[in-house]
Amino acid sequence: MTDVLVLNGPNLGRLGSREPDVYGHLDHPGLAQRVLGWAAELGCEAEVRQTDDEAELMAWLHEAVDTRRDVVLNPAAFTHYSYALRDAAAQVTTGGLRLIEVHLSNPASRERFRHTSVIAGVATGTIAGFGVDSYRLALQALVHQA
Repeated sequence: MTDVLVLNGPNLGRLGSREPDVYGHLDHPGLAQRVLGWAAELGCEAEVRQTDDEAELMAWLHEAVDTRRDVVLNPAAFTHYSYALRDAAAQVTTGGLRLIEVHLSNPASRERFRHTSVIAGVATGTIAGFGVDSYRLALQALVHQA
C-alpha cells in the first residue's frame, strides 16, 4: 500500500481567505479532508500537514526518508528560492522514494519570479494549475506508478 505524506508550505494555512481568486475558496481543513477522501478511494494512506516554517518542512521531508514514505509537496513560496528545502527534497528522490511537487495555481502563468522552481529538478514530477485537483492527480500518479 502506498503511504504518502502530503506537505504544505507557507501561507497555505490561509487558504480560503488568501487570494481566493488565485487559490480558491476551500480552506486548509477542507483541502485536508478532500485529500484524505481521495487517498481512501485510491486505497492509500495519507497524512496532511501544513507549516509556515522552513525548518519544520525540511524535518518532515527527512522523516519521509526515514519512514520510507512518498511525498506530495506544495512548497508554496519556498518553491522559488529555498535551496535547503531543495536539498531535503532531493534526499527523498535519491533515496528511492517519490516526490510530486504540486501547486494550486500555475506558477508559469503568474509573476516572473514564480517561473523558477528549485524543487522541480529533484522532484519525480510536477502538477500545477488544477486547483485542489492537483493533489488528487498527484495521489493518482503515486498509486498508479507504484
